[in-house]
Amino acid sequence: MAPPQPLTGEAPAASPAPPAAGRPRIRRRLLARRAAVAAGLVLVLLVLVAAAAPLLTAIEGQDPTSYHNELLDSAAGGVPTGTLGGISADHWLGVEPGTGRDVFARLVHGARISLLVAVGATLVQVTIGVLLGLASGLGGRLLDQVIGNTTEVFLALPSLVLAIALMAVVPVDFPRPLLLTLVIGLLGWSGTARVVRAQTLSLKQLDHVAAARLAGAGPWRIARRELLPALAAPVITYAVVLLPTNVISEAGLSFLGVGVKPPTSSWGQMLSNATTWFRADPTYVLLPSALLFTTVLAFTVLGDAVRTELDPRAASRLRVGTARGATPADRAPVEEPTP
Repeated sequence: MAPPQPLTGEAPAASPAPPAAGRPRIRRRLLARRAAVAAGLVLVLLVLVAAAAPLLTAIEGQDPTSYHNELLDSAAGGVPTGTLGGISADHWLGVEPGTGRDVFARLVHGARISLLVAVGATLVQVTIGVLLGLASGLGGRLLDQVIGNTTEVFLALPSLVLAIALMAVVPVDFPRPLLLTLVIGLLGWSGTARVVRAQTLSLKQLDHVAAARLAGAGPWRIARRELLPALAAPVITYAVVLLPTNVISEAGLSFLGVGVKPPTSSWGQMLSNATTWFRADPTYVLLPSALLFTTVLAFTVLGDAVRTELDPRAASRLRVGTARGATPADRAPVEEPTP
């Protein structure tokens, strides 16, 4: 549940947003990374599948909530009849043991929940983190101390335990995907706030920010006109790193039974149900596990590539491959014009 934190508590060197001339070069370098391109294509495919889930299930002729008890072997305790969990022309990936619900329909609808919750929670985390980080960096000593202490408290909280408690006490008629988004987002903004505060403290010492202050610009005008464009690169980088963490958080809470409730499908919920069927029907365990693993890996690889290209001074945590055709000039850091 805890979001990734900066490696050190001190403010890193400010990473200004790349100039317009450098953005095509950054795109070329990203496209030269084969692993990053593959990860991006996987994520685009997942988004398209999630968006087209009703259409895909209509083509199959199934839905994620209908029971098909006639496809279960009652003598064997509800194991699907047929091979590989009952795969057939009518049920492309078989049916769930014990319920007979279509696995393909539940997987594609579960992708919508996982991606929507992850993206929504990331937007909440980034919004709160940017606002509090800017307020802490631009405000006075008292405001900085209050926000800093609050951030430290949220960093020290046992996020998973607190999330389980919050999910358990909220009435069951509250929309669970929205609740997951709010809980994960409200508990995970502290890392973003620390990054934004550190960058703000460094950026506000630059000449153009001092000139805007001398010209009479207020704190929020300085934040909007002078700081936010320069904060775009580190904030986008951190947001991409947060996405796989939020996917895992949603799946973990649903796996523990406090997340998405039936009949709404979720990959974590499917894995929770599959724990009693992994011997009788291993396909039912492997399919949501493979999708969850692929999604997290794709987000991680793409996020690492974006982080490295937006901040060339940072060493990559992963060996993300680069095409042989990339020239040394394409791999060189983007040089900033001298003011």
